[in-house]
Amino acid sequence: MTTPLVKAVGLKKYFKVPAGTVHAVDDISFEIPKGETLGLVGESGCGKSTTGRLLVRLVDATAGKFFFEGRDILPLKNKELQGIRRDMQFIFQDPYSSLDPRKSIGDSIGTPLQILGKLGKKERESRVDALMDQVGLDPRLYNKYPHELDGGSRQRVGIARALALSPRFIVCDEPVSALDVSIQAQIINLLMELQRRLHLTFLFVSHDLSVVKYISDRIAVMYLGKIVESAETASLFSKPAHPYTQALLGAVPEPELGARNKERIILQGGVPSPLNPPSGCRFHTRCRYKTERCSAEEPLLEEIFPNHIAACWNCR
Repeated sequence: MTTPLVKAVGLKKYFKVPAGTVHAVDDISFEIPKGETLGLVGESGCGKSTTGRLLVRLVDATAGKFFFEGRDILPLKNKELQGIRRDMQFIFQDPYSSLDPRKSIGDSIGTPLQILGKLGKKERESRVDALMDQVGLDPRLYNKYPHELDGGSRQRVGIARALALSPRFIVCDEPVSALDVSIQAQIINLLMELQRRLHLTFLFVSHDLSVVKYISDRIAVMYLGKIVESAETASLFSKPAHPYTQALLGAVPEPELGARNKERIILQGGVPSPLNPPSGCRFHTRCRYKTERCSAEEPLLEEIFPNHIAACWNCR
């Protein structure tokens, strides 16, 4: 593996609510080498999107460290943080709600340049034109507004805006889940082409395993605020070790997996509340392999296969 561009260590995010404390992200660690994509998957509410927002400081962490090129950026404030923001950007899930309906497409893409780029009006307009061309947008859309574009074009606007300051790391938070399937393929291929040409590093958050399989070099599986398994993409799909990962893969339509005899595991019950996570292994309440140890002791992530880790007492 090459030197990691980003590295999270013991990252936590707890939210105080009237009923108690939500353990949204609870002590997770991972790293992403330069130029690679880490796919982060799991059910809704497992903490995927919160993880992405923590990394770019859209929300502040409760505890832990996050290193960007070896520098812990979580303690940074104000001007120190502004310098880092050029290198880290975010592509939002809903391309309509993430754009200001009162701003034209050109103004939306150019806003980062106006705030942090310190470019004159003509330079800014020239840069926006180049960005629109880069993501496949017709320059004639410059003065159009978000409601005048289709979903795929709006997401291209979001991508262009994320690229405005020439970042090196981008968090893609379910960037195709709100789009038609045919448009999804176009956007995924665009992201991969941009990554190749611009040497970008991605955290790709999604619940769609078929999409994550296509774009990711490595995949981390989250359950109730914890990473329960992480491996290179081919290894995760061919040798899923954690029962939760096995259940997720079993739910993917067979043509996507390329295997017609995969056992489909039907999970019993719902995801426990993050207000009061289960003791021991958080998955034990839904696991058919659970033992007394699973409810009493929390398993740590350990190597099961080469470069393939899982947190499960029964995987060892």
